[in-house]
Amino acid sequence: MKALVNRVSEFQKKARDAFEKVDSLDDLQVFYTQFLSKKSELNAFLKELKNLSDAEKKELGPHIQTVRLSLTEGFEQKQKELRKQALDEKLASDWIDVTKHYPFEKGAQHPVSQIQKRIEEIFTSMGFEIVDGPEVETEWHNFDALNIPSSHPARDMQDTFWIRSDQKNPHKNSVLRTHTSSVQIRKMMEDGVPVRMIVPGRVYRNEDVDTTHDATFYQVEGLLVDKGISLAHLKGTIHKMLSELFEKEVKIRFRPGYFPFVEPGLEVDIWFECTDRQGKKKSQWLEFMGAGMVHPNVLRNCGVDPSEYSGFAFGFGLTRLAMIHYGIEDIRLLFSQKKDFLSQF
Repeated sequence: MKALVNRVSEFQKKARDAFEKVDSLDDLQVFYTQFLSKKSELNAFLKELKNLSDAEKKELGPHIQTVRLSLTEGFEQKQKELRKQALDEKLASDWIDVTKHYPFEKGAQHPVSQIQKRIEEIFTSMGFEIVDGPEVETEWHNFDALNIPSSHPARDMQDTFWIRSDQKNPHKNSVLRTHTSSVQIRKMMEDGVPVRMIVPGRVYRNEDVDTTHDATFYQVEGLLVDKGISLAHLKGTIHKMLSELFEKEVKIRFRPGYFPFVEPGLEVDIWFECTDRQGKKKSQWLEFMGAGMVHPNVLRNCGVDPSEYSGFAFGFGLTRLAMIHYGIEDIRLLFSQKKDFLSQF
């Protein structure tokens, strides 16, 4: 037994000396193979214990296990340190500045976003609230509540993207909203009146895409309901908005028009002056928006008494307004993602 004890002590000293010289993961692996693996001398000591008496086993066995535990703990700690060191060295040597050789280019807001921001600033200065709503609407909010019966052409498949159709229950039908007017219904039903709001947002119609039409575009809905509201308030609001936007006095005119959710309904035109590509000055009345006094049926659908409250509503294409403001002749350019075009704004 004494000879085995001496061999274990010599092994322990030799292992400590070898461990102090380890300075890489490769060295550590050699150390493990030599001093801790199944082929190591330490494992051979454990096999030799079976040849000793029970008393000798009780005395020498724990000593060998203590040596094994000490070497294992040292190995694991050293392994963590060397792995971290190797990772830090690799990150330092492999690091690449991906922005070093690329010019920095400052981005800009999309022209439609710029117009929307300016419109919101103008209306909030007049006390209007900015409201948002779902783009996938129920048939009831998008049509029925706005006094648009099922026989109206807007219900036809060529004008509307239906998601789900249930002829018996318009509350269960889903449609990609064809206007942001549906949000006025939600707002009045949730918060009541008086209300003063605009709803800028994306709308969908099954249009043939050309220079002035797209299946997806942006619209602004406006609504003001209170006591004693008249067409004079509507005209003053629109005139104020357009004059502020174009930073000059803008001429507008009202023409009779039909929209199921307003009565009377109006078409609003603006006097548009521009210079074409040939340098010729052009002036004309340009159809801009639909508007009118909120129909009594719409107010009733929202729980509002039309004998006590009145209001006006209007809606215009935000995309179309951006085209007018910036002199863009093709709506498709706005959604083309062409860098040379968008960089102008």
